[in-house]
Amino acid sequence: MQTDPGAYVRDWEQARVDALVADVFGYNALQVGMPGLDLLRANRMPFKAYAGSVLLEGAAACAAPGATVMASAEALPFDTESIDLLVLPHGLETTDFPHEVLREVERVLVHEGRVVITGFNPWSLWGIRNRLPWMPEWLPQSPDTLVSLHRLKDWFKLLSLDIDRGHFGCYVPAFRTNRWIERCAFLERAGDRWWPVCGAVYMVSATKRAAGMRLIGAPWKTSPLRARSAQAAGAMNRGEPSAPGAMRDRPDPCVGN
Repeated sequence: MQTDPGAYVRDWEQARVDALVADVFGYNALQVGMPGLDLLRANRMPFKAYAGSVLLEGAAACAAPGATVMASAEALPFDTESIDLLVLPHGLETTDFPHEVLREVERVLVHEGRVVITGFNPWSLWGIRNRLPWMPEWLPQSPDTLVSLHRLKDWFKLLSLDIDRGHFGCYVPAFRTNRWIERCAFLERAGDRWWPVCGAVYMVSATKRAAGMRLIGAPWKTSPLRARSAQAAGAMNRGEPSAPGAMRDRPDPCVGN
């Protein structure tokens, strides 16, 4: 993130995440990974924490007024259903166990809590260059560890996470200098309109949903006495005998006692 293309990605992610988390309300917000980049600065939750397996220099100052925790994304030191907002910048690409990371994210999120994930798109110009064997290394992750948005949606289906919005960005080709990145800045708007799924970076937001439950009880039971009374009342209203022999048992009003 200290190179020119890295700053290009960082600025795009910072602007998108700021706009997304500004209206997320709750009590506890957590950013896992890249603690030197404050992706929770626009959020107004009272408690913010920054967790990572490697703490960069200056991360403590960046994390103020929250807390900085050294932890692995596969085993977060937080209670179950205790986090309202969790931001995971490139967290699925920097681990050998992305499924465990997602399960841990689902565990610590409260119901209706939100997770924001960013990652490099393997089906982009940057991802294609990263797979060419004769080209020098471009992305910090290998091609095998990149997680596409399509695969991420399949993983979300296995958990209680529903995608509510997503964005692609950084359509400028893989240039090493800021000079060429600025020259091709017009491709940002063109790519967003004509080939939106080919952005070098994606950001997706998902909400944890609780599975609905419907209680099914025993059917209402009607006593035989009530059933016969209702049947007799209906027959009398229609002017019919309520039961066989009912007219024979009824006294004739024209005959004396």
